[in-house]
Amino acid sequence: MKFCVIGLGRLGRRVATGLTENGMEVLAIDSDESIVASIRDEVTQAVCMRVTDDESLRSIGIEEISTVIVATGENFSQSILITALLKKMKVPRVIARAVNSIHKDILTLLGADRIILPEQEVGTRLADTLSYPFTDFVRLATNFSISQMVAPQKFVGKTPRELNLFEKYNVNFIGIKEDETKVTRDLDYTIAEDDKIIFSGENKYLEKIAKL
Repeated sequence: MKFCVIGLGRLGRRVATGLTENGMEVLAIDSDESIVASIRDEVTQAVCMRVTDDESLRSIGIEEISTVIVATGENFSQSILITALLKKMKVPRVIARAVNSIHKDILTLLGADRIILPEQEVGTRLADTLSYPFTDFVRLATNFSISQMVAPQKFVGKTPRELNLFEKYNVNFIGIKEDETKVTRDLDYTIAEDDKIIFSGENKYLEKIAKL
């Protein structure tokens, strides 16, 4: 799978290098030569150019790219132009960064497949982390999330099968994180102290189980 990241600020650079670390083929683009030079050894290919029209995109082989991430959010007009060009050229998936709700609305009208507002998402994630007693918390919908928490003392010495988590607590068991490299989904695994259990479910039920 081939990706293209346009705009190598903090967000774009992290996405580009993260995708590369995950084994993806990544083309990174920015108009600043020093930025391009600094990332050249961390991605598949890095190109210094300013995207201005269809031809500039064709020159980098955009037809072969399955997903393009437009991370030039600070430059409002350029972000809109690039997104419009990509959708016109029928790129399969266009993900664009927005800096505010108006920007998001415009990108939506242009047909962006996904729009991210990094500051808003980080703010929401921080608020969730501070509001709920979990070691990690990912909101999938307004009232439904995946959470990770240290096993309550009353769970220690028991197995997920014995706990009947859905029947008793209305949460789904996803797995147990034994350490930073291993997650087990074995229903007959005996839960140890300090194990981190991963759940999914409605927030109100996740909050209740966190208070056990």
